Amino acid sequence: MYLDVNGTRLWFDVDGPAQVPQDHQMRERPTVVLLHGGPGSFDHTYFKPDFERLAEVAQVVYLDLRDHGRSARGNPADWSYEVCADDVRAFCDALGIARPIVLGHSLGGFIAMLYGARHPGHASALVLDSTAGRFDIPRMVENFRRIAGDATADVIARVYGGGEFTAEEWAPCWKLFGSWLPDRALVIPNIELNTRYLPLMGRFNALDQLPRIECPTLVLVGSEDPGTTVECARELAAALPAGLVRLEVIEGAGHFAWRDAPERYWPVLTSFVAGATVAAAS
Repeated sequence: MYLDVNGTRLWFDVDGPAQVPQDHQMRERPTVVLLHGGPGSFDHTYFKPDFERLAEVAQVVYLDLRDHGRSARGNPADWSYEVCADDVRAFCDALGIARPIVLGHSLGGFIAMLYGARHPGHASALVLDSTAGRFDIPRMVENFRRIAGDATADVIARVYGGGEFTAEEWAPCWKLFGSWLPDRALVIPNIELNTRYLPLMGRFNALDQLPRIECPTLVLVGSEDPGTTVECARELAAALPAGLVRLEVIEGAGHFAWRDAPERYWPVLTSFVAGATVAAAS
């Protein structure tokens, strides 16, 4: 489905109803809006079919960010984390999604936290999954050096620092992100956006904006994630309002924790969604 909003056309899909019958009346259920990673290299598809299970407790909305997947393409020079964060607010308002739970994975986490900071009080909760409050390329390079040696660290430095690299060089680095990796054949890539913004990720730093967030926030990280590490998650959690943040380390998981350790990931996420719903309704 498509929705024209905030000067662009966004594609989205839905699992589960927003209302269910209970005790002779219709009960509202929460809506979880999923924001995927990138930039330009992914879309909503890697959330499927796994996140269908959240439909047991909530309506689930899969959103392709502007210039990603099936959403409209614009000038890559006009794309930014901030405009995507404002898209989330406008998208929810246009569809009448009140008090959403916004889950951002990886780069989607950048956008989710900026949405929470730029539009405080709009969300009922945030989930920041395998992400960071600031993207520190030297820290990332040194972590890969520790894990896989100098040659791998050199490739990571070039990939995220704007240098040249080949697909053959990147392939073994990508395999370090977890035991399960998304099927890229399902993704509709935006190579021009990826080429422009991947090197600019190193400038991302939202730590000073995070105190503006006013809703409960779950920070999730896989213990074996080589990119957005436990150290990144702890730094992120420390910048969020202390009374609202919960940090959960998923042992044995990489960057896609729901696949690497489902028996540990899903109980944490599902209980948080249910708990945030009760808090929003009280």
